[in-house]
Amino acid sequence: MPIRTFVACLVAAIAALPVAVVAQPGAYPTKPIRLIVPSPPGDGSDLMARAIGERLTQAWGQPVVVDNRQGAGGRVGTEAAAKAAPDGYTLIMGNAGSHGINAALYRDLSYDLERDFVPITQVMRAPNVLVVNPALPAQNVRELIALFKSSPGKYSYGSGGNGSSAHFSAELFKAMAGVDVVHVPYKGATPALTDVIGGQVAMFMGNLPPAMAHIKNGRVRALAVTTSQRSPLVPDIPTLAEAGLPGFETVAWFGLFAPAGTPRDIVERIQGEVAKIVQVPDIRERIVALGGEPVGNTPEAFAAIVRSDIAKWKQVAKTANISAD
Repeated sequence: MPIRTFVACLVAAIAALPVAVVAQPGAYPTKPIRLIVPSPPGDGSDLMARAIGERLTQAWGQPVVVDNRQGAGGRVGTEAAAKAAPDGYTLIMGNAGSHGINAALYRDLSYDLERDFVPITQVMRAPNVLVVNPALPAQNVRELIALFKSSPGKYSYGSGGNGSSAHFSAELFKAMAGVDVVHVPYKGATPALTDVIGGQVAMFMGNLPPAMAHIKNGRVRALAVTTSQRSPLVPDIPTLAEAGLPGFETVAWFGLFAPAGTPRDIVERIQGEVAKIVQVPDIRERIVALGGEPVGNTPEAFAAIVRSDIAKWKQVAKTANISAD
């Protein structure tokens, strides 16, 4: 081979070498990672993102910087993540609202929740819980449904706001039970629970942690949880499927996503690391404190959950005529 040709080939090979090295799974990450949270500091998504980010920083030696991008029901942060480069250096801690309910609630999203994101892993899952005022003459779900059917439109339920998981869970309950109960939206779970306790509304179906203290002190009566299996936090409370609505399931969750096009090896590396992190005792304790259970499932399993949720919530929105547009 002529020396000139040999040198040209050598230069070309050296020039191509950095790309080959970067493509190796072990090379990621080589710089800080931005972890977007589409909600304010201090809420469940934020607390979970900071716990996971801290452990990823320790494992990889690169900072994981939490970037709170709240606003517009989670759309501001989700849009920022959808538009980010698909290189593994921008992730988002999505939740059942930002990456599920919003697909049903808004018709004008600038992104597609299934097309524009790669699910990495579900970090945690938690039940909603159905509670009623103790004075209500219903000791279980079947009696509650019979009571509502006996007086259509007389009773009301509270939620943490229009489009919240509590709102959609209760509307699914109404559709499956065939009852007419009036929705009263509040600015958060706490005022909704306060009015259940005071008897202004009959029912609340929302996240377990804010209701837990009221359940324990008897200020509200818990009739069922919304997951397909009983919660280890309240094992004596039946599921709605057990209590009279077979097939009922709604789950509150947090999970990691990346922009579509993120390399598969990077997705797998993140998933593998997070699956280990959620089993670390102090992280498990934080998850339990939020009323949840650690997951850490595969990208395929998480993607199936997201697809199922979006289809379910679109049907609920159509049935109940719910829209934020």
